[in-house]
Amino acid sequence: MADEFIKGFAILMTGGLGWMTVAGWYRTPSFEGAQLTGEVTLENPTVFDQTALMLGDVSFWFAILGALTFWVLIPAFDELREYLDERSA
Repeated sequence: MADEFIKGFAILMTGGLGWMTVAGWYRTPSFEGAQLTGEVTLENPTVFDQTALMLGDVSFWFAILGALTFWVLIPAFDELREYLDERSA
């Protein structure tokens, strides 16, 4: 179980760091307003800007879904498999 926890934690930290980096660059219009969650204020985003914004969204969902996979889904499937093995034996 510690194995799944550290994998989920590593995914959460890696994805969160990627999201925070991109959000700090593109979604922080000022230090007085919304930080990391503000609107993107680019008028004509380049291909690199669009790629970075897409990678920021991908990093966010990778962090959330990856952590949930290793912390909830995999242990639940292991418990279900053990229950079904004990029941059939």
